Amino acid sequence: MIRAGVVGASGLAGGELIRLITQHPDLELTFLGGSSNTGRRPSELHPGLRIDQGLTVRPVTEEVAEQVDVLFLATPAPVSAELSSLLADRIPAIVDLSGAFRIRTPELHDRWYPKVRRRTDLADRFVYGVPELIGDQLEDAALISLPGCYATAITLGLAPLTLGLGLDLKTVVVDGKSGSSGGGIQLRTSDLHPFRAGAIAPYSPTGHRHAAEVGDFLERSKPGTIGNLTMSAYGVPNVRGLLTSSYVFTDEKVDQRELNRAYLRFYKGRPFVRVRRHNETLIPVPDPQVVLGSNYADVTVLLDEEGGRIVVLAALDNLVKGAAGQAVQVTNLRFGLPEETGLTQQPVMPA
Repeated sequence: MIRAGVVGASGLAGGELIRLITQHPDLELTFLGGSSNTGRRPSELHPGLRIDQGLTVRPVTEEVAEQVDVLFLATPAPVSAELSSLLADRIPAIVDLSGAFRIRTPELHDRWYPKVRRRTDLADRFVYGVPELIGDQLEDAALISLPGCYATAITLGLAPLTLGLGLDLKTVVVDGKSGSSGGGIQLRTSDLHPFRAGAIAPYSPTGHRHAAEVGDFLERSKPGTIGNLTMSAYGVPNVRGLLTSSYVFTDEKVDQRELNRAYLRFYKGRPFVRVRRHNETLIPVPDPQVVLGSNYADVTVLLDEEGGRIVVLAALDNLVKGAAGQAVQVTNLRFGLPEETGLTQQPVMPA
C-alpha cells in the first residue's frame, strides 16, 4: 500500500481527497494535517464521510515524512510554499493543489501571486500540468504542482489545437463559469446565500490567474503558439462544476471535420477526457452537471465560420478533475499504477 497524507483536511478539496483515498485499492490514508480543527476526525469535518480510521487532524512537522509516501497539500498557496520548503526531499512525492508553483516564470508569478514567497530552486523542480499532457514527466517526480480547475479545462480544450495541430492562435478569449465550491469555504459576505443564490457574478471580468498559468505552460511547451490569452470569470449558483468557453482566433484554415479528428486523435487512450458532439445527448454538452462526482472532463470543438473563430467548450467537476481526482490521477502515474485506479466512478446525474 502507498501511504498517503492530506494537509488541509478540513477544506473542500481535502474532503474530496479523503473520500477518494479511502476507496482507492492501493492508497492507505495515514496522516491528516492542518492548522485548524486539530484533534477532529474526518466525519466531524465532512458530514458525508462516515469513516473512522483512528486519524485526527494534527499539526504538520518534519516527522510526517516518516508516515507517508505521498503528501497532498490542499492548502492556501503561501502555506504550500512553506511546507514544500520544509518537506522537499524528505518525502518520495509531494502533490500541491495550490497555485504556489503553477507559474514557472518569476515575473508572472509575482504578478498573480504577490504574497506567495517561494524558493526559486523548488519552483524549477516542480512538474506542472494536466496528466494527459505530462504523464511521461511524472515517473519518479518528487514535486508535482496541479493546475487550477479553470486551467485544467482551458488547457485540455486548447492542447489539441496547439500541441496537436500546431496552429498559431492569435487571440484566445476565455469565458469561465464556476460554482461556489471553487472559492473554498472562506467566509465572505458575497458568498452568503441571499447574495449568491440565483446570481451570475462577474468576479474576475478582466483577467484570471488560471489563464496566466495556461499561457505560461503552453508557451514553455510549444513557444510562439499563443499570442494573447485573456479570460473573464463568473460565479454561478451551482455548488460544483465549471464550464469554460474558449473563443479562438487564428489565421490558419481548418474545417469542422479536421477539428473533430484532431481532438479524437489527441485524446485517444486518455480515459478521462471525453470528446463529445455538442448535440449528442438529450441536453447540449459539455455541461458541468453531466460530469459531477467524476474525474471526467467533457470537451467539444466547434467551428464558427461566420464569426471567424473556433469555439472550444470544456466542462468538469472542479473538486474532482479540477482538484482531488486529478491529484489521485497523477499519483497513480507517479507510482506506476494504471491511470484510472480508484477513479472509475461514473458521474451522478441529476445532481
